[in-house]
Amino acid sequence: MRRDEFAMKDPHEVEDFLNGMSFGFLGTTDEAGIPRVTPLNFAYVNGAFYFHGSRMGEKMEHLRRTPAVCFTVADEYALIPSYFSDPEMACPATAFFKSVTAVGEVILVDDLEEKALAMEALMKKLQPEGGYRTIDASDRAYIPRLKGVAVIKLAPQRMSAKFKFGQNLKPEQLNSVVEELECRGKHRDEETAELMCKYHPVPR
Repeated sequence: MRRDEFAMKDPHEVEDFLNGMSFGFLGTTDEAGIPRVTPLNFAYVNGAFYFHGSRMGEKMEHLRRTPAVCFTVADEYALIPSYFSDPEMACPATAFFKSVTAVGEVILVDDLEEKALAMEALMKKLQPEGGYRTIDASDRAYIPRLKGVAVIKLAPQRMSAKFKFGQNLKPEQLNSVVEELECRGKHRDEETAELMCKYHPVPR
């Protein structure tokens, strides 16, 4: 990562972020080497990403041919206008966000226990209120469904996290942006201001 001040190296922060997200973008390549990005739901369990879907289709063809992939999860917190820190120049305009990018090779999961673990983790994201029968590999009702669904596992060979919240700002610029966010009061502005103060290397 070019800007090391934005790198998030705390594994607990990264895991909390991934566990709070349900959607990401999987990068694959076709037979001609042309990249393709697929938006899809995911679960993050024991240091690995899991995806599910049909055993057929373009995505699966790409993965069988070239298992090397890139997967990215991102969450934008706030747009930061240039005038928050500079009354004239456009250059400071930016966005504050969290993102994680993982690179590695995928495998198709065959073990029903692992499939059930991944699918149950995904259901807890998609339907945290419950209201469904727990996915269990020993449940006769689920066995044929677990056998039929394709579950893909990505154990990252390399993973980086970028949490950009103004860590590069001087203290006076930080204070200016925080005050503007608190005044603006849009959705997530207060949360963004708190994260700016949390992650900035110099206390406010």
